[in-house]
Amino acid sequence: MRNVLRWAMSALFVVAGVAHLRSPAPFVAITPDWVPFANEMILVTGVLEIAGAIGLLTTRLRKAAGLGLAFYALCVWPANFKHAFDGIALGAVPSSWWYHAPRLALQPVIIWAALFAGTVTDWPFRRRG
Repeated sequence: MRNVLRWAMSALFVVAGVAHLRSPAPFVAITPDWVPFANEMILVTGVLEIAGAIGLLTTRLRKAAGLGLAFYALCVWPANFKHAFDGIALGAVPSSWWYHAPRLALQPVIIWAALFAGTVTDWPFRRRG
């Protein structure tokens, strides 16, 4: 199960990273005002997502990648809140709470998935004894 999740997370982060690099404008639009150099930050995060995805698939880098991607997912959570509460329209992305509520609620699951895929935690599948 961990291996399947690892590949799925890697694919997700590669797609997201490429999206950040190819089309940064929607991500800049939802970046909170207190984030400095928003344009540059979006490009850097795109590179970091791709690097983290590769790291998850590399045994030696797996744990660091899991920690890094979990921290990254935590750090971008404010952008998800801004997107939801400011009602920012982003093309094909729905602007209703049917999209935003699950998206906000699933961010902790993404954080856990990065930690689990990166072998940082075994919870809740740890064997007792």
